[in-house]
Amino acid sequence: MTPPKIASIAYLIADPARAVILITLADGSSLSASALADAAGVTPQTASSHLAKLLDGGLLTVEIKGRNRFYQLSGPDVSHVLESLAVVSPQANSWRSLPNRAAHELRFSRCCYDHLAGKVGVAVTQGMLEREFIVERNEREYALTPRGIKWLQSLDSGELYFEAHGQARRCLDWTERQHHIAGPLGAHLLDTFCNLGWMRRSTGTRAVTITGSGWKALKDHLGVQHLHDQQTLV
Repeated sequence: MTPPKIASIAYLIADPARAVILITLADGSSLSASALADAAGVTPQTASSHLAKLLDGGLLTVEIKGRNRFYQLSGPDVSHVLESLAVVSPQANSWRSLPNRAAHELRFSRCCYDHLAGKVGVAVTQGMLEREFIVERNEREYALTPRGIKWLQSLDSGELYFEAHGQARRCLDWTERQHHIAGPLGAHLLDTFCNLGWMRRSTGTRAVTITGSGWKALKDHLGVQHLHDQQTLV
């Protein structure tokens, strides 16, 4: 069995310009070399050199349309690696300084695997803590309280049962540096919010949009005030 080329992948991601290029594409978008050069703040020639290395390393793929070449991540595992590395890094300044709209949308509200993350995900978690729908069980988990179960049942009119532990994992949000809810409870919350029309998953990206009725509901149920980093859908 051939061992994974961890060192070579780490080398490719370690360069600041290449890291920004990868983060810019983390929403699943496909961008030209010039757009990626602008995002990374490097010359087109330097961007071309970085893109060639990322292609050779298997982190990117390229699609040729006429005279143009459009680059994208080779798969979702690449963005998951970036997020994992960002969690253990001191800060995520390279992400925060990106000028493109897609990056800001992901930081604002996004899917983290199957649950809600970003500013909105952290705000929802804080709202649930303040209303004692969940409590911090330990440094790795949240525990759903009887009050929280009753609240969830009022949302979907179903009988919900969660085990005493291991169902609501604390996930460190790599852009906000605070925890949000992961695990089965986190996935259930995102599905419920979307089914109620409070949120909408975006096609071709991990960004999640909050609807007008969603902002009202989040305020009424969790005290989450309207955040202004994203346009509101009606």
